[in-house]
Amino acid sequence: MSNASWRPLDRVDAARLRAARLQSHHAVQWLARAARAYIPARPDDSHTNLGWDDVFGGLMTHPLPDGTRLGVKIADLSLVLSGADGKPFGTLPLDGHSDADVCTWLGEKVRARDLDHRALDEPLPYMLPEACTYAVAGLADSLAQLEIWFSNAHAMLDAIRQEMIARKNLDVPPVRCWPHHFDLDTLVTVAPGHTTGIGFEPGDEHYDEPYFYVSLYPAPVVSTLPRLPAIGHWHVKNFTAAIAPAHRIVAAADQGAAVSDFLRIAVDAAIGALTRK
Repeated sequence: MSNASWRPLDRVDAARLRAARLQSHHAVQWLARAARAYIPARPDDSHTNLGWDDVFGGLMTHPLPDGTRLGVKIADLSLVLSGADGKPFGTLPLDGHSDADVCTWLGEKVRARDLDHRALDEPLPYMLPEACTYAVAGLADSLAQLEIWFSNAHAMLDAIRQEMIARKNLDVPPVRCWPHHFDLDTLVTVAPGHTTGIGFEPGDEHYDEPYFYVSLYPAPVVSTLPRLPAIGHWHVKNFTAAIAPAHRIVAAADQGAAVSDFLRIAVDAAIGALTRK
């Protein structure tokens, strides 16, 4: 797996990176609302998942009925509506705006395209922090870093996905972002009832920093799992997964190579544990 596309990352202020992540996570819920409102539902909820677009620099929905996509650009935290031709026709920088402002703006845009704006008011099926007023001032560096983390993660996860398809002959779904947890992920069934999730989380209640993970279900006996590379460790509280946190990644001499090695070794360990008779 090549690490040529990895952009080196420096340490950043943890509090500002957390603020950038939380505001971006909140902004992404407008994409989830639009998807739930206008894209035909799928049993696995995959109609709400989002794709990373490196050129755009953010996350985008599946196409709405008329081909429109709604996206969030991470580096400047703006909502962008693009037509079926990929050209933007509406942009709202979120700085200084409340969720009520966003709802009004987006409602006007979808109404102009003969979509029912009232569908955006349907509640999400999960809990999130209270509505906020977006405040980007002072977060420019952290938002730029967050965009690089997502870009790097997508490249690495897509590379391991291609490798698994070629080497393991497995059906590995495309890497997508799930708006509830704000993670990039591909969930692979390696045997009936046995799955491994291979992904990237920009931070959560478990780790207040970005991290890569390779999860195992059902959880094996941890003592049977092999040792991981220096940037990783086995997490066993509430779930079992190989974890590579940001502070270890940025300290590595070759960050991209370190993440690549971690993912390859962790995936091999997960598949071995989940298919062991």
